[in-house]
Amino acid sequence: MVTLKEFFSFKQNRFFWINLIAMVVVVIAAAWGTLAWLDQYTHHGESYVVPDVKNKSFEQAKTLLNGQHLEVEIVDSNYVKGLPAGIVLDQAPLGGMRVKQGRTVYLTINTNKVPLVKIPDVIDNSSLRQAAAKLKAMDFRLTEPELVAGEQDWIYGIKYKGRSLKSNDKVPHEAVLTLCVGDTHLRDSLRTDSLQMQLNDAPEEAPQVDDSWF
Repeated sequence: MVTLKEFFSFKQNRFFWINLIAMVVVVIAAAWGTLAWLDQYTHHGESYVVPDVKNKSFEQAKTLLNGQHLEVEIVDSNYVKGLPAGIVLDQAPLGGMRVKQGRTVYLTINTNKVPLVKIPDVIDNSSLRQAAAKLKAMDFRLTEPELVAGEQDWIYGIKYKGRSLKSNDKVPHEAVLTLCVGDTHLRDSLRTDSLQMQLNDAPEEAPQVDDSWF
């Protein structure tokens, strides 16, 4: 049976203490080395200011961002009339923010492709005032209406560059459209002309001769 004195006798062994101290040193060194590696890997405490690249060309934006050790990616495009194609419209993160090295900055740029917009359901379904208000709200531009025979101020058609459109047809944003609007005077005039033509085309009846005197 091991006595209490024998159990604690290892404390008198100097090799035990040397090994214990060596183990502590190894653990501390491993922990320190791991933390140092993590700091190096994550660039702890190192950050870069994101340049403000709005309203710059994509090439200029890429040069500025790469110069700050940042990556660039185009994630979206919009059409803004009057701005050159490729101009940066928006960015994330925003300019002035501090980020880690290698962070990706996402850009939205301007495109030169004019978006197509559907014609709303106003043909034979709206008055001139209703149709004009709806189309102008969608940024379409309108010419002088084209009068056609029909109910006064009723929309009978829409034309784009001389081509008749239907509801849901697509035309460029801000296209110039012509509304075909009904006009009762024109309708009545056409009816009168048609009736007159029918009368003019009717065959004349031969005069009847009274032969009772013969």
